[in-house]
Amino acid sequence: MPPVRPENGTPKGAPQTDHWQLTTGNWQLLPALLLNFLRRMSRLTHLECTRCGQHFPADRPQTVCPKDAGILYVRYDLAAIKKSFSPVSLLPLAPTMWRYDAVLPDARPVSLGEGFTPMLRSREYPNVFIKDEGLNPTGSFKARGLSAAVTMARHFNLKKLAIPSAGNAAGALAAYAAAAGLEAHIFMPKDVPAANRIECDYYGARVTLVDGLISDCAQKVAALKKEASWKKDGWFDVSTTKEPYRVEGKKTMGYEVAEQLGWRLPQGIIYPTGGGVGLLGMWKAFDEMEQLGWIGSERPHMIAAQAVGCAPIVKAWDDGKSTSEMWPNASTLAAGLRVPKPYGDYLILDILKKSGGAALAVSDAEILDAVRRWAQVEGIFAAPEGAASLAAYRKLRASNFFSADDTVVLFNTGSGLKYLDVLATTHASQAPAAKAQIEPSPVQFPKSATSHIGGIIGPY
Repeated sequence: MPPVRPENGTPKGAPQTDHWQLTTGNWQLLPALLLNFLRRMSRLTHLECTRCGQHFPADRPQTVCPKDAGILYVRYDLAAIKKSFSPVSLLPLAPTMWRYDAVLPDARPVSLGEGFTPMLRSREYPNVFIKDEGLNPTGSFKARGLSAAVTMARHFNLKKLAIPSAGNAAGALAAYAAAAGLEAHIFMPKDVPAANRIECDYYGARVTLVDGLISDCAQKVAALKKEASWKKDGWFDVSTTKEPYRVEGKKTMGYEVAEQLGWRLPQGIIYPTGGGVGLLGMWKAFDEMEQLGWIGSERPHMIAAQAVGCAPIVKAWDDGKSTSEMWPNASTLAAGLRVPKPYGDYLILDILKKSGGAALAVSDAEILDAVRRWAQVEGIFAAPEGAASLAAYRKLRASNFFSADDTVVLFNTGSGLKYLDVLATTHASQAPAAKAQIEPSPVQFPKSATSHIGGIIGPY
């Protein structure tokens, strides 16, 4: 007889593993499959600084490298994991990001069913696929990273989690903290979409609205760290790339892209880039999958799409720099792209270079047109940030960076339903132009690293 799920959530007679529910997603799991799971549990070995390479223990909360403030990556014994973790072993597992638990931290997950979002073939461009992250819990891709971060926060017995957010990360933290029984303290710009403010309130988070940008919100969190109560009361900062585990959650997008394409990587991935955690995570996932023997050395051209009104990565790429500068007076209707200086800029720019990728900026008008285009042609009501990937793809096709035969994945990072107030306001102000489709501006490839033509940045 298969185990029966009791009210407290643990099957009677089942081994007391924290992963029972989320690894299988099926309370009728056969004992043989459970034993296979137990053999392939996560083998997290250490954390590694992405700047200096120094190693740190993974048995306690960590932020950034104390030596050079570098972002810390989670490392695993992939050689050992490889022996029992394979694409075939994934077949009976539930369609959530925790199906990849062998390469995720070994802790009892705080999950709302995030991950394994649809990969939809475009009706307009036959070789384009749309990864619709708007179908995640809380309506955005932020669910992945915050599921992993909150999982580890609970594992380490932290009590109060603080985050500066442009909107969707705040909602995700509030939801997962509520599920974990932890306090969420949100610092967000006062002009974020109404849905983000309202959901945080309903999840029971403590919200502080800041007159400024996400960088100003980060300063509020930094000031909190100086107070004596920070350590005493179990506070922790889960800001973008200021802790190791949001990258781990986001990297599952890379595993899913490969799995959903039959373990082949596309020629290109266009990723709306604010903080850029998903871009970092996917690149890390590709490296792990190669070490596991699941893919070869091929990599997609990674494309960072930003808004014209806030494009620090585009400018740094244009200038041939390895880090970005603070973008002055950042302004765009795509709130998640309004990040004046990503903390992981040095990693983002390195990935673009290694992948033969590019960085380009699109206007708010192009973003709005792309939102409408996807809705009317694909049946996808995308977040403005996500629609930026379509606007970017149009430019890259017009410039022959990608051909019609190239397989390209566009990331829709969230649901347009979370931006109704923003879209309603812009629709009212631009009603006469709403029926007109904006054609992508023609773009020529620059011959030098310092050229900047039409928002597409070299070298190529």
